[in-house]
Amino acid sequence: MTQRIYNFSAGPAVLPLPVLEEVQRDMLALPGVGMSVLEISHRSKPFDEIILGAEADIRKLAGISDDYHVLFLQGGASMQFSMVPMNILPPGGKADYIITGSWAQKAMKEALRIGTVNVAATTEPENFDRIPKQEELKLDAQAAYVHLTTNNTIHGTEWKYDPAVGGVPLVADSSSDILSRPINVNKYALIYAGAQKNLAPAGVTLVIIRKDLLERSPKGLHTMLNYNTHAKERSLYNTPPVFAIYVMRLVLKWLLDQGSLEVVKRRNEDKASVLYDEIDSTGFYRGHAKADSRSLMNVTFRLPNEELEKRFVAEATKAGLDGLKGHRSVGGIRASIYNAFPKEGVEALVAYMKEFERTNG
Repeated sequence: MTQRIYNFSAGPAVLPLPVLEEVQRDMLALPGVGMSVLEISHRSKPFDEIILGAEADIRKLAGISDDYHVLFLQGGASMQFSMVPMNILPPGGKADYIITGSWAQKAMKEALRIGTVNVAATTEPENFDRIPKQEELKLDAQAAYVHLTTNNTIHGTEWKYDPAVGGVPLVADSSSDILSRPINVNKYALIYAGAQKNLAPAGVTLVIIRKDLLERSPKGLHTMLNYNTHAKERSLYNTPPVFAIYVMRLVLKWLLDQGSLEVVKRRNEDKASVLYDEIDSTGFYRGHAKADSRSLMNVTFRLPNEELEKRFVAEATKAGLDGLKGHRSVGGIRASIYNAFPKEGVEALVAYMKEFERTNG
């Protein structure tokens, strides 16, 4: 078996090793089925068990009531940037968007194609180094919905609270921190997440939508872009991403084995604190995000100059620490340490950081 390195990539990201081993073991033939998951029909009983089991596990982990549909769609979170306003922003309506990073900006750009958007708050002047406080939000009580991005992979910030939005539906892009901590789903009308960071391989997008929102979808909306289509057909209107949903089912089982999302959160806090403590220890490394907005999933920091950052990334890759280059729009270093990332990998990175500072500081 080829030796595995530590994968700090922002996505597609690290998957739990027990999940990969189970996929490898059963790749040629699912137990009791006699064929690969890559070959089974999406309308077969074996896949029915997979997709219904995945839905049941998500509901159990996140405490999702029967007031919500759980959908498995395609197109990534980027498709949801369009589907959300297409379905729930009525003609002549307006939506509030809270801008905390590049992905929130992209979501707003697509909403502007459908209707009017109000920027309820933005931290762009501060290079998105923090999450706005409740009192900074300029919300419109008549808005069709309020949209936020719960974790910002590029800048390394994360919402630590659920904003109060009155009776306006709250919509969240939770692609990079879904199921990394407990969430009160009942505070949200719609949650969506591309799976390739914390849930599964790329290809499937999780959508949790309150059932009453389906009434907003325009009758003339294209079939595949209408949430009603997928809710009515249990995500089986067309061939879904079978393999990605299968792996998600295994990841969800792995999460359930951890005990609860509160346990998962504590593990993530423990991992992140090891890395943030090293960043804060001497001044050689400088964290990008403000302390009260720091992400548990994506740790972003800078070195004294760009030349050192390039050397840091290159030497880290040789040392088996891959994917540490910051996003091209920001630069610096980014260590993505999602649910499945092992604490040993964080400790290996910290040991490397100490040695790099010793020889280059």
